Amino acid sequence: MKLNYKLLGYVGISAAVLFGCGSTADILTTPIENIDTSPLKVTDLTDAEKKNWGHLDLERDTIPGMAVDRAYSEIIKGKKGTKVIVAVIDSGIDIDHEDLDDVIWTNQDEIPNNGKDDDKNGYVDDIHGWNFLGDAYDEQLEYVRIISANDTSNPRYEEAKALLESERQTWMGRKTQYDQIAQAVNNTHETLSKYLNKEDYTMEEINAISSEDQSIQQAVQIAKQMNGNGYTVQKAKVELKGIQEQVNERLNYNLNPDFSGRKTNDDINDMSDTGYGNGNVKHVKKSESHGTHVAGIIAAERNNGKGANGVANNVEIMALRVVPNGDEYDKDVALSIRYAVDNGAKVINGSFGKSFSPHSQWVRDAIKYASDNNVVFVHAAGNDSNNVDTEPNFPDDNVNFVEVSDTYIRVGSLTQKYGSKMVSGFSNYGKMNVDVFAPGSEVYSTTPENEYDFKGGTSMAAPGVAGIAALIRSQYPNLSAAQVKQVILDSGLPLTTKVVVGGDANNVKPFSDLSKSGKIANAYNALIMASKIK
Repeated sequence: MKLNYKLLGYVGISAAVLFGCGSTADILTTPIENIDTSPLKVTDLTDAEKKNWGHLDLERDTIPGMAVDRAYSEIIKGKKGTKVIVAVIDSGIDIDHEDLDDVIWTNQDEIPNNGKDDDKNGYVDDIHGWNFLGDAYDEQLEYVRIISANDTSNPRYEEAKALLESERQTWMGRKTQYDQIAQAVNNTHETLSKYLNKEDYTMEEINAISSEDQSIQQAVQIAKQMNGNGYTVQKAKVELKGIQEQVNERLNYNLNPDFSGRKTNDDINDMSDTGYGNGNVKHVKKSESHGTHVAGIIAAERNNGKGANGVANNVEIMALRVVPNGDEYDKDVALSIRYAVDNGAKVINGSFGKSFSPHSQWVRDAIKYASDNNVVFVHAAGNDSNNVDTEPNFPDDNVNFVEVSDTYIRVGSLTQKYGSKMVSGFSNYGKMNVDVFAPGSEVYSTTPENEYDFKGGTSMAAPGVAGIAALIRSQYPNLSAAQVKQVILDSGLPLTTKVVVGGDANNVKPFSDLSKSGKIANAYNALIMASKIK
C-alpha cells in the first residue's frame, strides 16, 4: 500500500491541536566505529539540514544520517563508476521531472510507440519500464478483496472479516470527527474573512479585533488557540481538506467491499496471464507522488541547488508502476520483480507492503529469482509500529525464518535526532526480519510536476539503502549482490542507545535489538569495506 504513515496517526492535526482541548583504490580513510555518543549535543536542524539530514552523519553532525556527503567528499571524489540500473517498484513516476529526467532508464531494444513487442519480452512499447496498473489508481486493501471475493477457503477469512468490520467502524468515526472539525474551522474562517473583508488575514489583524459580537469573539478565540499550536486558520483549513479526502478515499475505495479498481482485464489468480497494463509509467494524477519521491531519494541530481540530493550518482531508474492507492496485487509485484531482473536491474527498491498476501509464494519465488540472478532487493519494513518477527508483513523472503534469498534487505526508519526518539514511531522492527535502519522521517525529495516535498515512512528509508547498494555496485561492480548486502549490514554504525519503539513511551528497547544488524546504514563505511573485498 502506498501510504507511508499510519493515516491520520501522524498528520499532526487534531481537535486538541486546533482548539487546545482533550572506486577508491587508495583508501586512506578510517571507518566510523561505534562512537561515544554521550557528549553529543542535539540541536534543532537548520533549514538546509532538514532537507539533507539523511546524508549527514552522527559523528560529525550529531545527526543519524547515512554519511553520504562524507562518502562523496572523502571517497568517491567525483568518480562516476559503472552505470547501475535501479528498478523502482512503486506508484507512477514523473519521468519528466527536472531532477529525474536525465536518469530515467530507456529500453534500447524497443522502438517507441509502434505497438509492437520489439524485444520480445512480453511487453509492448515498454520504453521506460511497465505500468501494471493500467489507468487505475484507487484500490481495495488486500483483506477487503478476500471478503469481496467471498474467499472462505482462505485460512485468514474470518480474521479479514472481523478486521474489515472494525476498520469500517473506526474510519466512519474518524469521518464524523474530522467533518465536525473542518466545519468549525471553515465557520471560523468565514466569520473572520467577512469581518476583515479579506481572505488572507494575519494574526496581527485578528489580535486587533474588538467586537461585542459573540460569534466573532468565538472565532477570534479559536484562531488564537490554533495559532498557539502552530496553525493559522487558513493552513488548518487546507490541511483538513486533505485529511477529509484521505478519509473518504479510505472508506470509498480501500475499505469498500463493493468497489473494484482493477481494469486491466487479466486474471489476478493466474501468473501465466501476462502482458496486461501499458508502457505509461507516469502518475495518473498529481497526488500520486509516492514513486516520484522514492525515485528522487535514490537518484535526484546532486548539488544542483534544488536541495533534493539523490544517494547514487550514476544510476538509471527503471519505472515499474505497481503500487496503487490501496494494496498492491501479489501478481503485479511478482511479475514486476521478474521484469526488473530480466531487463538488467542490479538493484530493486520496493517501498510497499501489506499484512495479507494470498499469493505470497509468487512474490517469494520472485525474490528468490532476483537473488539467484545477482540482484539486490531492498524492501521497506512497514509503518504499523509492529514487531514483524511476530506480525505478518509482506512481501518477505522467508518462511518461519528460513530465508530463500541472500540479497533481500528489509529497512526500518529513523528520525532526525539522535536519542531515545531516534526510531520513527511508525516504523516496524524485528531482530530477525528487519536488517538495518536508515533515515525515513521527514525526508525531502522530488514530487510530480517539478515540485519537492517532505514525506515520512519506511518507504523513504528503503530507497536510501537502495541508493547505497547502487553506489557500491557502481564503484565495485565485481562484488556480488550477496556481498553488497553483507557490506551494508556489516558496515553500518552500531548503536546501543535505548529507544522508544512504536511511538509508545512505555516500550523502550536497546536499538541493537530492533534489527538483525543493530545498525544504521552508512555509505561512508560501506564503501571503505567494499574496497577491501577481493
